Amino acid sequence: MTSPRVLVEIDGAVAHVILNRPDKLNGVDLEMLRGLVAAATSLRRNREIRAVILRGNGDAFCAGLDFASVMERPAGVVRSFLPSPLRGTNLFQRAHWVWRELPVPVLAVVHGRCYGAGLQLAAAADFRYSTPDCEWSVLEAKWGLVPDMAGTVPLGELVAPDVAKRLTMTGEIVSGTRARELGLVSEVDENPLAAALSFVDVLATRSPDSVAASKKLLNETRGGRPRRAFRIERRLQFAMLRSANAKIARTANFAKRDPEFGPRKWRR
Repeated sequence: MTSPRVLVEIDGAVAHVILNRPDKLNGVDLEMLRGLVAAATSLRRNREIRAVILRGNGDAFCAGLDFASVMERPAGVVRSFLPSPLRGTNLFQRAHWVWRELPVPVLAVVHGRCYGAGLQLAAAADFRYSTPDCEWSVLEAKWGLVPDMAGTVPLGELVAPDVAKRLTMTGEIVSGTRARELGLVSEVDENPLAAALSFVDVLATRSPDSVAASKKLLNETRGGRPRRAFRIERRLQFAMLRSANAKIARTANFAKRDPEFGPRKWRR
C-alpha cells in the first residue's frame, strides 16, 4: 500500500504538514498536490490550531516537480492545469496558494534541497526557517520554463525585483545563508524546526483572531492603493474590537497577567 504523499500530525495547537516522498526527495506529483490542498482544507476548519509547520520527510524539504512521474499521465496534467472559474487557480497553483489563504501563520521548515515547486511552496508560507547549507533554487529555468505554481507573487514580495529576476532567469542555487541575505529566508538555524517552534510559542501569546486578521491585512494591502488599504484596516479593526479574544487580551493586560485565549472565532 502506498504511503500518503502528505501527512498531517497535530501536536497541541500546532499542525505539522509533512511532505512524504522521501525516496524521491519529496518530489511533487499530482497526488502530492491534491494532498496539500486536502490538508489545508481540513486545517482551515480546525479553530484550535494556532500555527502550521510545513516540512519534508527524509533528506530534503522538496526537490521540485517530479517531471517523470507527472508526465506519465498527460491527461491528468492537462486537467490539473486548467484554472477553476471560481478561484482562478489551477491545481498546481492552488496547492501552494492555499497556505497563503489559511487563517493561521504558516512556517516552512526547510533543509536539504528546496528547488522549484518546493521553493514556491516555502515562499507561500508566512515564514521560512532554513538550515545554513540548504540549497534554494527557482529551478524551472533549468528546464526552459517559468515558475507557475503561484510562487512568483510572494517571491516578488520577499526579495528586490532584480533579485527575483536573477533567481528566476538563471535558476542558480543559493545556500540557506545566502537566501537569508537576499531576504528569501526568515531565519537560518542548524535546527530550523526548533527555531520555528520557538517563534510559534511567541505567536501563541497573542489573540488567534488578531493574528489571523493581521495576516489577511498585510497580504491584501501590500502593493495596493492606500485608500483600499485604509478600508480593509477599518473593516478588520472593527471586527477585532468586537471579538471575544480582544476582550480577553484587554482584561489580562489591565490585570497584568497572561491572557488565556479561546479558539479563533473570526471568520475570514
